[in-house]
Amino acid sequence: MPPISFSIIDDITRSSKAGLASVAFFYFDFKDEAKKNARGALSSLLVQLAAQSDAYSNILSALYSENHAGSKQPSDDELRECLKDMLAVPDQAPIYIVMDALDECPNSTGTPSPRETVLRLVKWLLELRCSNLRVSVTSRPEPDITAVLQSFASHAISLHSEEGQKEDKKLYQIIREFRPEGNKMEKTRQRTRYREAFGAS
Repeated sequence: MPPISFSIIDDITRSSKAGLASVAFFYFDFKDEAKKNARGALSSLLVQLAAQSDAYSNILSALYSENHAGSKQPSDDELRECLKDMLAVPDQAPIYIVMDALDECPNSTGTPSPRETVLRLVKWLLELRCSNLRVSVTSRPEPDITAVLQSFASHAISLHSEEGQKEDKKLYQIIREFRPEGNKMEKTRQRTRYREAFGAS
């Protein structure tokens, strides 16, 4: 786990354990097919959030049922709507979404490329302007990524290594606002079922 993302998640997790926030994270990896595209990220985020709240779990469970108990894969649009429904649930504590190494998504030929689909997902998330949502994204400052994220970023931070060498990575944080609850064992079973149904990593 990259140290910067680990420190972000570690800090948020303390609030999550106290019931003051929820965190969902995704690490992009160009070596792993399931970890270099928007669908993989979206599926993983949904499963993580559903494991931390009964209200969110009910929303994902409804999608699971609508797709014949997981025998049919939901469309990307259905996954987005599911996340949108979760973000719209009232009276929830802040939701933190952390996406690491966005530049690991291939910017390959094809329309759209895996990276383009991820950037569209991030842009869509931010344009929802949910008051209870906070998003952190780490990436090398490649032109296409910077062009999309810079206009949204409330903070863009250049990171340095322990040796004082400047790293080619920036942290983009968009400040916006979940609550863990329910039986842990049951949540674990649900999470496993949803992962299998939606192909989440």
